[in-house]
Amino acid sequence: MNAALTDEEYRIILDVKHDLHMHPELSREEYRTTEKIKEFLRKLPKAELIDLPVKTGVIARIRGTEPGPETLLRADIDALPQKEMYESPWKSVNEGVMHACGHDFHTAALLGAAMILSRAVEAGELKGCVDLLFQPAEEGTTGARMMIDAGLFDVIHPDYCFGMHNWPSVPAGKIVIHSGALMAAKWNFRIKVFGAGGHGSMPHLNTDPIVCAAAVVQSLQTVVSRNMNPLTPTVLSINMIRGGSPVNRVADEVEIRGTIRSLSDEALDRAITRVETILMQTAEAYECRQEIVWEERIPAVTNTPEMCGMAAHAAAAAVSAIGETEAAVPAASIASKEVQAGICPGITDAPPSLASEDFALYRKYVPSFFYWIGSHTEGEEIEELHKPTFHTDDRALRTAAAIYAAAAML
Repeated sequence: MNAALTDEEYRIILDVKHDLHMHPELSREEYRTTEKIKEFLRKLPKAELIDLPVKTGVIARIRGTEPGPETLLRADIDALPQKEMYESPWKSVNEGVMHACGHDFHTAALLGAAMILSRAVEAGELKGCVDLLFQPAEEGTTGARMMIDAGLFDVIHPDYCFGMHNWPSVPAGKIVIHSGALMAAKWNFRIKVFGAGGHGSMPHLNTDPIVCAAAVVQSLQTVVSRNMNPLTPTVLSINMIRGGSPVNRVADEVEIRGTIRSLSDEALDRAITRVETILMQTAEAYECRQEIVWEERIPAVTNTPEMCGMAAHAAAAAVSAIGETEAAVPAASIASKEVQAGICPGITDAPPSLASEDFALYRKYVPSFFYWIGSHTEGEEIEELHKPTFHTDDRALRTAAAIYAAAAML
């Protein structure tokens, strides 16, 4: 079975992608997107929707005609709260919301794979079954947990799981296969510093949490620079400070929000210990009280050597199917060294990123692999993820759909 979109199928999913791009929806608000996905899948004769008690997001199944493994394919569907600055005929019509991370690209690619797999069933060439997961709320890394807690792995029992993300620093259509940690583990935190407010003209009668919070922020910058091995990629970012009054009054409390990310669990543990110690002792020095709340810890996206072998096999099949190579290297023989050496055209490696992905949570339940798919147009300036001018080279949809389909037909 050729795991590639026909020209007609490509035009269909390109229209879907443009429609989703024009109507982006924030995390947990993807109601229109959810209905569009369901509407598309209901038209495929071999796709069946699976009930799950969630307000947004979709799970569906395509059953093969012969026994075989159950494979889970995952795409995310949410957008970001920012204004789009890239001009195109399908620019966002939802003011202040845009697909700045390409989740519309992922969704369209998985729908394209559903079309390919539906054809494979009709041809009697799909073994086992394929679960299609359109996950909401990835941007806050809460959607995977929401789907799992709703009973995802009670209604499906996959043997393998594959996901992907478009990657704007990689040329369109290139497939990144990276062994080991690809994306960072992270732990977001919320800090509150409590003081005792009063008139700003009488500082001796107040305990100023803003001064304390400023000292905390400054001291936390030493965690990475002085407590981490410089050869271990780790970052600590303070992304929000809120507190104070526009009038002459000392605040009662200040809120600080931030994140720690690392490719190493050991480094992340060390950073967490230092954050808690610095916060406690700095607050004490400034005669303030403090509290810290840690949100769910997201593990690193890690590709094992075993899953890399399967992923490379699928990638070679996909590249061959869309005509980028004659597949001179047998898919089954491709290993990480050959991929890194560039022996198979269309497949490459890339340095890992300290961005995070809640796809990592699925690895606790099923062996998983995460691809990056190049989405950069040659000759253009690279527009990174989450920039207001971000956009994808949609010719790469052919590659992304083929990768999903080939992974399901291993």
